[in-house]
Amino acid sequence: MYFSRFNIFSKIKDSDNYFIVNLLSGHADILNTAEAEQLKLIRSKQKIELSINKELIENGYIIDRNEEESIYKNKYLDFIDSQETDEVQLFFVPNYSCNFACTYCYQDQYENSNKPIDTKIIDAFFKYVNTEFALRKKYITIFGGEPLLTSIKQKETIKYILNKATQHSIDISVVSNGYGLFEYIDILKTTKLREIQITLDGTEDLHNQRRYLKGGKGTFEQIVKGIDACLENKITLNLRMVVDKENISNLPHLAQFAIDKHWTSSPYFKTQIGRNYELHHCQSAPDKLFTRISLYEEIYSLIKQNPHILEFYKPAYSISKFLWENGELPDPLFDACPACKTEWAFDYTGNIYSCTATVGKANESLGTFYPSVNKNNDKINEWEKRNVTEINKCSECNLQLACGGGCGAISKNNTGTICAPDCRPITELLELGFSQYLNS
Repeated sequence: MYFSRFNIFSKIKDSDNYFIVNLLSGHADILNTAEAEQLKLIRSKQKIELSINKELIENGYIIDRNEEESIYKNKYLDFIDSQETDEVQLFFVPNYSCNFACTYCYQDQYENSNKPIDTKIIDAFFKYVNTEFALRKKYITIFGGEPLLTSIKQKETIKYILNKATQHSIDISVVSNGYGLFEYIDILKTTKLREIQITLDGTEDLHNQRRYLKGGKGTFEQIVKGIDACLENKITLNLRMVVDKENISNLPHLAQFAIDKHWTSSPYFKTQIGRNYELHHCQSAPDKLFTRISLYEEIYSLIKQNPHILEFYKPAYSISKFLWENGELPDPLFDACPACKTEWAFDYTGNIYSCTATVGKANESLGTFYPSVNKNNDKINEWEKRNVTEINKCSECNLQLACGGGCGAISKNNTGTICAPDCRPITELLELGFSQYLNS
């Protein structure tokens, strides 16, 4: 018997208590100081307290090595089986053009012609989807650039895509900057929509300093008008705030604004926070960027001072929020990168890509769906095989089943290879999450 290699054990932030989590066994516990000290002795193999040994064995924290390997293999096979039947998200980019000049745009160096999309390409996309993913549950997310531009031609294009989706009984989501959303409400109501994702980076003055039209005009007021229209029409709205050190202090104010607008009381309103980070090329001011853990440390502190933020946004802190909301742990995560498994991306040039982090990027094409179907199976196989069992640095990491190896696109940017880890600060996130949600 030995201390499981998948135990995550640490002290809860701002508490005398500790936590232990094991994704393989599916157990989590909060320990007082005395229990934690006994566990430390067991972990160091200096002493085993028989009085708590039985419970530790029952919860999988102490386990026979061969038994643990057997459970791991079975859980991995279950994961692979479920991955093959999971719903697929198919991103489609009808254009890379945009009416915004955001201060942190990662697509601004893309070299793509912005000629109008031909309906033949849209037809070819749906033919490819219905052939390649015929037996899979799926939905399409319209992406950009900015897909909801307000020109007559663009509205015709979006209508055509929505009509094709309706014909094929495929749900639609849209990722937009939100500026043209109000003008699209009547069009969007004609199809089965999962959600519209738009971005506000803070309250009016701060948002308008970061996300403005080409030419400098602010966008906040028009976006808010679109959000109101979505919620009034019972269209699910996912509000995203992209944060860095420049705007994080505005989070309490944006939360209060949403509460005062009664957005947070709507069943059709969701939120997320996105970390502004270097994706494809260097930021003009990289010193303003948070690391993953420094961002959530800041959010944790802000919530302590401004508890109303939780009405607007509840941070995941890795698996902490899931455990708090569901009373159980999620299944082990052998792969956090959906690329070429449960996510694909396509654009109006006829190219196929692995995901939204690579779509439109030079040299990242995995093939074409138009004018003919050609796939680079070697590149696709490289994405498909990526998981913690294939990444050497993940194999002995106790965090692997909560981290899942991170993002393959970021790994490739940082190391030149997909099959490298994009490590997540799981232990530190759990320290925050147990404190915020579970310690009481």
